[in-house]
Amino acid sequence: MTTPDLDSLRLLVLVDELGSIGQAAARLGIAQPSASKRLSTVERRLGLVLVDRTRRGSALTPDGRVIAGWANRVLSELDGLLDGAEALRTQHDAQLRVAASMTLAEYLVPGWIGELKRGDPGLYLGLEVTNSDQAAELAREGKVDLGFVESPGSLPGLSSRRVATDRLVLVVPGNHPWARKRRPVTAAELAITPLVVREPGSGTRETVDTALRKAGVGPAKPLLELGSASAVGNAVIAGAGPAVISELAIVRDVAEGRLVPVAVEGVDFGRELRAVWPAGRRLAGPAAALLAIAVRNAKSR
Repeated sequence: MTTPDLDSLRLLVLVDELGSIGQAAARLGIAQPSASKRLSTVERRLGLVLVDRTRRGSALTPDGRVIAGWANRVLSELDGLLDGAEALRTQHDAQLRVAASMTLAEYLVPGWIGELKRGDPGLYLGLEVTNSDQAAELAREGKVDLGFVESPGSLPGLSSRRVATDRLVLVVPGNHPWARKRRPVTAAELAITPLVVREPGSGTRETVDTALRKAGVGPAKPLLELGSASAVGNAVIAGAGPAVISELAIVRDVAEGRLVPVAVEGVDFGRELRAVWPAGRRLAGPAAALLAIAVRNAKSR
């Protein structure tokens, strides 16, 4: 048994989808006799009858339909490989390589990049969206020119600059008892309440845990861990539980009544959002320009 070529597998998948060798051949831009010959070659290589040929036309046999299904999966995996290779090529070829934590990447960095691109339309830029720990590590290893993080702690091996301030907010859905609470939730109450939280390594998760420790009540008690601010917000709206997330992520949901902010006493949920790059390295070119745009926008907030 020898491996069929990819073009023949595409032909087999199209015959299964379109129900006709002629239509499949036309879709691929080849003559029907050539298509029939290719299918015969695949049959010989696999040792199976894949096509039922009659005077009324041709159709896939049961074995042919099974093989076509497997072929479709192979081609999908190949497409994924090619897309991944293109993403890696883009990252390597980019004139400016940036990594950003989820919240920054969703709510702030696109505006900064847009301003940079308006001033330099030909700039080739690669952006990797990840959590704060990973963004810092990519910058530390020199795999990106500039990183943007939410982490409140020290950043060994990195230089940093504040680019924005942010505040985390306790939110609940409108039918939650805390939505009608007349006094603030205490730090102790919050600490014993299971929360919808970001994953470990997230700057938001680290900020929440650090703030609660400083208040003397320990880290958050996780109810559900999710990978983005929008996923956390949606889980709260669906009734999973309360969450403490960036005010950047809740503006629309609060305005439209899907989320209700709840005051918390005794806990400071303010934080700085920072740009980071390898310690000892002087930023220049597009990286320096992007940092300048971020800092300028921070002053106008």
